[in-house]
Amino acid sequence: MVTFKAEIERFAEMGEKSGWTYVFIPQAIANEIKADCKKSFRVRGNLDQVDIAGISLVPMGGGDFIMALNATLRKKLKKDLGAVLALALEEDKDFKIEMPEDLQICLADEPHLLKNFLKQPKSHQNWYINWLNSAKTEPTRTKRIVKIVSAMDKGWDFGTMMRDGKPSDRTS
Repeated sequence: MVTFKAEIERFAEMGEKSGWTYVFIPQAIANEIKADCKKSFRVRGNLDQVDIAGISLVPMGGGDFIMALNATLRKKLKKDLGAVLALALEEDKDFKIEMPEDLQICLADEPHLLKNFLKQPKSHQNWYINWLNSAKTEPTRTKRIVKIVSAMDKGWDFGTMMRDGKPSDRTS
């Protein structure tokens, strides 16, 4: 278990990460958790005595990572922007995200849909599944399944799907 302290930060303008609240994990510490890794991986441990598991460390380039802190986790921590956290982390080798049965049934309707889903990087598959599972109502879950199926039909990754239908920031 690697222990260290980090300050809670927030991105102002950072593309799809704009507004994210996170802690920065420098390359030296990330290497202690998982040596020479340059892509996302899951960790477990605790943040200020709050147990966590299956949380992603997201690469930021140059070997550095961030750990996003969603609102639910920040409420448990009772901390926000500028506060310092005591972290104790190790790689979470046991973490697995299972595909929900309703999504699997819908993707299995057409062979290319499931094939396109399974050729996505594991992190994107997990983002789709987590996004689907975070729906609070059945109508929202149904809309999200439809959106995922449509994205797989077009061969889109998660970011492309999420940007679809949003107004462009570009001016003509």
